[in-house]
Amino acid sequence: MVPTSVEEVIRALQAHRYIADRGLATAIFLALRLGRPLFLEGEPGVGKTEVAKVLADLLGTELIRLQCYEGLDVHSAVYEWDYARQILQIRMLEAAGERELSRVRQQIFSPDFLIRRPLLQALEARNGRPPVLLIDELDRADEEFEAFLLELLSDWQITIPEIGTVRAEQPPVVVITSNRTREIHDALKRRCLYFWIDYPTFEKEYQIVRARLPEAPERLTRQVVAFVQELRRLDLYKVPGVAETLDWTAALLALDQTELDPVVIDETLGALLKYQDDVLKVRGEVARDLLAKALLQAERAPGIP
Repeated sequence: MVPTSVEEVIRALQAHRYIADRGLATAIFLALRLGRPLFLEGEPGVGKTEVAKVLADLLGTELIRLQCYEGLDVHSAVYEWDYARQILQIRMLEAAGERELSRVRQQIFSPDFLIRRPLLQALEARNGRPPVLLIDELDRADEEFEAFLLELLSDWQITIPEIGTVRAEQPPVVVITSNRTREIHDALKRRCLYFWIDYPTFEKEYQIVRARLPEAPERLTRQVVAFVQELRRLDLYKVPGVAETLDWTAALLALDQTELDPVVIDETLGALLKYQDDVLKVRGEVARDLLAKALLQAERAPGIP
């Protein structure tokens, strides 16, 4: 069911355990209402990819994901021909006495021999509902791949030289994410609605952890969120995102912890920090100092029961 208002988007996201502020909910609503791609930027782990997953769930449709990487090309993203089957077909035609090149070409370059990759799958969806197409971490791909996306995002079509142009009967719901390791070209951004997802406030991150890990004791949740909030103030190589907050909370639950203490923090920093230099920087005295500040913040946090 497509939400009919921003408030309905907020409620639908909450029902699927995604806590969004009004700005993000408005961007999602407009993307759905106007049929525009949604371009999400932000630091890793703040919930950009999760938006697409939740959208697919609440719309009751398929999620098609294209994970971008350096060197990504049309063959990996759109389509390629099944060369092994084509060669076998050519041999079978030769054995049957077929010598007309145009007929051979017509048979081997047919849709039956086409391997559909995510972008083509998104255009050919036939289940009655447009899929959600997630183009994840576009900043990892090359600029040449960006240029290829312009035809898709402008006209919802892809040209296959051997077959022709494939057009979407129902354009997919498109979510594009970027960690901003490089700038995305303006020509692509102009085709999208843009929203920056920042690190959450204490109150919002508390709500996220409660929604995702309701079994976590309230005291532990408060302390974890407060500690992570203080940790983000440090000059780290990789600041932990919300995903790491959830991972750390889950790790502490697995250890049957009901509150933070210096020893368990030092022992579980690997669930929160992903670089050894950051772990060494935080472990010990720095962690104890952060814990003291976090305990104070957790007790004083406003607006949380």
